[in-house]
Amino acid sequence: MSFRSGFRFCVLILIGIFTSCNSKKNAPVAGGPRQQSLLTVDAFLVKPSAVSENIEVPGTLFPFEETQIRAEIGGRIVQLNILEGTTVSKGTLLVKIFDKDLQAQLQKLKVQLKINEKTEERNRELLKINAISQQDYDLSTLNVENLRADIEAVRIAISKTEIRAPYTGRIGLRNISLGSYISPSDIVATIRQVDQLKLEFSIPEKYAKDIAKGYAVKFRVDGGSQEHYAKVIATENSVDQATRTLKVRAVVNENHPELVPGIFAKVNLQMGRDSSALRVPTQAIIPTVRNKQVIVLRNDSVLFTVVETGIRDSAFVQILNGLVPGDTVITTGLMAIRPNSKVKIGKVVSL
Repeated sequence: MSFRSGFRFCVLILIGIFTSCNSKKNAPVAGGPRQQSLLTVDAFLVKPSAVSENIEVPGTLFPFEETQIRAEIGGRIVQLNILEGTTVSKGTLLVKIFDKDLQAQLQKLKVQLKINEKTEERNRELLKINAISQQDYDLSTLNVENLRADIEAVRIAISKTEIRAPYTGRIGLRNISLGSYISPSDIVATIRQVDQLKLEFSIPEKYAKDIAKGYAVKFRVDGGSQEHYAKVIATENSVDQATRTLKVRAVVNENHPELVPGIFAKVNLQMGRDSSALRVPTQAIIPTVRNKQVIVLRNDSVLFTVVETGIRDSAFVQILNGLVPGDTVITTGLMAIRPNSKVKIGKVVSL
């Protein structure tokens, strides 16, 4: 080997040794710290929004007015004007009971009244010339007034022989026939006011403060094909202690073939309405043994926050306490997040 070749060989060996030392110096030390990548998550921006809870309760339709027609006195029916299933106007004569004895008594009293009125007029003239005493004149006046009172009593008795419609309504099935004898305990027929209906239902006590006169409700009847509307006219004064519900009565101003008195109804209500409620997606809630939590973003760190929930639907949950408008709540990667860890926000959505 020549001197030049030997020199080149030594230089190559020195270069290899130097490169090997540098690579060892720059190599990572086993067990040393590693740089971790941040977890990317989605978030939800909390803003005020309107919220309400839809509930469905059973109800029943009733006639707005329903009256069992009865006679005030007993007697034989001499006139019957009831056509079953027809609508009659207020004041229409439905039944007439025999009253000829009362009519005869009325005519007798009218004749007596005329005679006594003439006697009273004569006594008034005699009193002016002191031909009779004041007492005699007062007795004649008293007789006139008594006869007038008797006539009024007979007229009232005659009016009780007539059964008239108390309001405009539809007559049901009659239970009497012409010529039969009826007593005050007999039900002649039933009249119902059907141009308006009443809808009665009950709501849970926690919604008692949310419903009042004028509240609009929607309902469907059993077997019906469309929605109908009613307006609340009154509520019971107190909650039923046995069922813990409040009875509500509404008026229905529709005249639809589906709306038959006595039919079952499904009443749909929007209760607990809050126009400035805070809501978060359902998946953001973390249930624990003692409470419920959400993960709130603070700068680039997270904070586990206890919340109180309210109305819930398929997508969102109302937050009653624990959050304020403007909070950012984590909605994904919840199982991988630890307290005070740092995360990277990928997408932020809001209502």
